[in-house]
Amino acid sequence: MALREMIIDESDDIESYSDQSLCLDKAKELLALIKLPTGLLPLKDMTEVGYNKTKGFVWMRMRSKIEHTFREIGRRVLYDTEITAFVEDRRMRRLTGVKSKELMIWVPVNDIFIKEKDPEKITFANTTGLSRTFKVSAFQCEG
Repeated sequence: MALREMIIDESDDIESYSDQSLCLDKAKELLALIKLPTGLLPLKDMTEVGYNKTKGFVWMRMRSKIEHTFREIGRRVLYDTEITAFVEDRRMRRLTGVKSKELMIWVPVNDIFIKEKDPEKITFANTTGLSRTFKVSAFQCEG
């Protein structure tokens, strides 16, 4: 939360929603806006979604952590109660609050992107240099 407070300035163009019925829709709209799959963040019980358009900073809050398995790729992902990132076209960078299960340990995901030259593949990377690439279709919204 401290990072989020540092990123917000009164002069910035900010959208923030705390109505639970709107939060999931706004999170999906944001993913669509930056051209990432809308099923990338399968979040539930959201309490807040915010987007600082001036700085490209987003935050999402939930009541509790969520563990989700993407069946098509057989990967488990853990979403913390607060997720933050800087967003741009086809990319979320400096991501916090998302971890992927690699072998027996949870590894933070710090960067998610789709290269313009290969729009059918999405890459997940962390600060150690480990990255995994999958088909974008594995992260399309279910239902």
